[in-house]
Amino acid sequence: MPAQPPPTVLVHGIRVSRTMWHPVADRLRAAGHKVEALDLPGHGVRRGEPFTLAAAVAAVTEAIDAVGGRALVAGLSLGGFVSIATAAAHPERVAGLVAMGCTTRPRGAYAMLYRRMAALAGASPRRADRLSAFTFSRLLPGAPGRAVLEGGLSSEVMPAAAAAIMGYDPIAALAAYPGPVTLVNGSRDPFRADERDFLAACRDGRLIVIPGRGHIDLLADPATLTGILHEVATR
Repeated sequence: MPAQPPPTVLVHGIRVSRTMWHPVADRLRAAGHKVEALDLPGHGVRRGEPFTLAAAVAAVTEAIDAVGGRALVAGLSLGGFVSIATAAAHPERVAGLVAMGCTTRPRGAYAMLYRRMAALAGASPRRADRLSAFTFSRLLPGAPGRAVLEGGLSSEVMPAAAAAIMGYDPIAALAAYPGPVTLVNGSRDPFRADERDFLAACRDGRLIVIPGRGHIDLLADPATLTGILHEVATR
């Protein structure tokens, strides 16, 4: 009999929550996978908690422990960076890593722009939430958009989350992780700027680029993401 694939832990993006993964998680469970999606500090049911990278890694580790102590860890955007940090900190618990929409080093003009956007969101979180809800609804019609908005938005956490990522070296973290890594980007995603450097840092890595997709709208095609996660877990 084939070996049972490891459980999958799903890590969400900035200012959203674990509900964004519902369309993917439902498909994975229907295919026989054990799945756990979590809320990071400052997001979803943990809204109001301080966000630090250490606290985020601890939250992912708790989710891994909840499904048996070892899992495939997959994250998008902020969740991708947190997943990389978790793999580097606890390689014995991370059976494999899928990092989506997070292959860029925060530096230079991009870093300044990102900090500025995060600061504006933190200064006017209700307005930022409304703008984000409009954007998500436009980019993610139907069930994916409803899933993203179901758990609420937490724009007030953006300055702390951005600062945590700006102060982290994801390429060094990837180099420290010995397990298999799959990097996933939309072909139109600006966050793929350094994907080749990220790939080169992996000891056992590969890169998947999804044509025609950007950053957030990777979620618009849950069937494709489910297929990637299913293949990685069973491989």
